[in-house]
Amino acid sequence: MAFFFSIIISDICLLLAVAFFTLMERKILGYIQVRKGPNKVGFTGLLQPFADALKLFAKERLSIIFMNVFFFFFSPVFSLFLALLLWLLFPSCYSYFFSFFGIFFFLCISSMSVYSTLFAGWSSNSKYALLGALRSVAQTISYEVSLILILLSVAFSVGSFFFFFFFFFQSFYFWVFFLLFPIFYIWLVTVLAETNRAPFDFAEGESELVSGFNIEYGGGAFALLFLAEYGSILIMCIFSSVFFVGSFFGFLFIMLFAGGLSFLFLWVRGSVPRMRYDQLMGLTWKSFLPVSLFFLFFSSFVSWFI
Repeated sequence: MAFFFSIIISDICLLLAVAFFTLMERKILGYIQVRKGPNKVGFTGLLQPFADALKLFAKERLSIIFMNVFFFFFSPVFSLFLALLLWLLFPSCYSYFFSFFGIFFFLCISSMSVYSTLFAGWSSNSKYALLGALRSVAQTISYEVSLILILLSVAFSVGSFFFFFFFFFQSFYFWVFFLLFPIFYIWLVTVLAETNRAPFDFAEGESELVSGFNIEYGGGAFALLFLAEYGSILIMCIFSSVFFVGSFFGFLFIMLFAGGLSFLFLWVRGSVPRMRYDQLMGLTWKSFLPVSLFFLFFSSFVSWFI
């Protein structure tokens, strides 16, 4: 009972964090664009996320004639399930789930999100949705290569695939951030591409794809996709702080660092234009892949002397 109670409480906390993260995004984009953010519902707009959720889940469910019904409704649920499952891997004193190969489990779950995007774009039988899904799948698979190499570099530097060992190592030795300082910036760009955020939001290129793979979704199904996307952003920010600056002595600093990374996501969206697709692919295959391979060999060499 304690295990299931812990799962429910942690998932509710993640969903609440996503709700207020959307409010934070609107406020920050409003200040970047020199306008007011949402300030009508509640005190300074604090109830705006709950009003949006109520509006979305109260909408009428759409029914497309030529859609594949099972995959159309399965994809949003599966996408949110993967985001909540990733959240269970977060190492804390109150966790009931431990895995000595947490890095591999993290990679397995995060790579499964490709299927939810592909099924969501294919099942509606819309050409625009399928085009957005294919672009997103190609982008995600390409950047997963450099993401895996970076994670292996971090794991080799620490000497373990166990998440709690990252806390032990960085508490008594040094932060991995100092050892792999250049690769941290590659990790940030890769995470932006993995979560389909600007300037790499080719799955949702509004100017050319009309919202991309989720064009046929509305109401509760769109809300689930929305929750999964923003939940994955927060989860990747928290795990980034665990991988690079995690320690038992600075748990508050880990949360502050994750908050700074989430603010960076919003800042980039409000200030950087979307790249071309050929530039996106050239960035990962021609630049990130060689540098990630070099640091993989470097970290495996350094691990012999730590």
